[in-house]
Amino acid sequence: MKQLFASALLLLAPAWVMAQGSGAATPAKPASAKQATAAKAKPANTTKSSTAAAGNGKTVVAKAQQTSSRTQLKSAANQVATGIIAAEAALSPEELAIAERVHVGRIACELGAFVNVSADKANPGHFQVEGKGFKYRMIPVATTTGAVRLEDTKAGAVWLQIANKSMLMNQKLGQRMADECMSPEQFVVAEAIKKAPPQSVFDAPSGSK
Repeated sequence: MKQLFASALLLLAPAWVMAQGSGAATPAKPASAKQATAAKAKPANTTKSSTAAAGNGKTVVAKAQQTSSRTQLKSAANQVATGIIAAEAALSPEELAIAERVHVGRIACELGAFVNVSADKANPGHFQVEGKGFKYRMIPVATTTGAVRLEDTKAGAVWLQIANKSMLMNQKLGQRMADECMSPEQFVVAEAIKKAPPQSVFDAPSGSK
């Protein structure tokens, strides 16, 4: 009986081994629908990232172009403003001729006051006229009397120079700010006038009755 049972086991053993091998070689189950969908969705995310990066790049380029345009516009505006200032600063030959006659330096005035007149080297014909409590930027203005006249139109100030003296007035304030101002050249003329006053047109000629 034992031999019969052993023989049966020997006959069944190969079949059992083959059955186990078949079970081990069984292929894996296919991926679920959710896993497949997730796998397909990954390239889509990559595409979106690429699109976003491209969009950001375009935005950066656009901003850079706007900044460049603004810089160019600002530069052009500054150049125009500089040209306008230069055009306003330019003087006529007549005004430049008047500027050559302006007395410069520290000029003494009455009551111990002083007025400093200095030429602007960067802008021919322009002058700084300053003293205690005031400072003006002036340019020559032609007159019918031949007197030298400098004006600061914004401040309303006028520096008037004649042969024997100069004076500073502020037309807006309606006051004379400095008077009897004399440069060395004007002092010489003033002394000569004192010694030999000019004849008045009302004075009768000598020898007349």
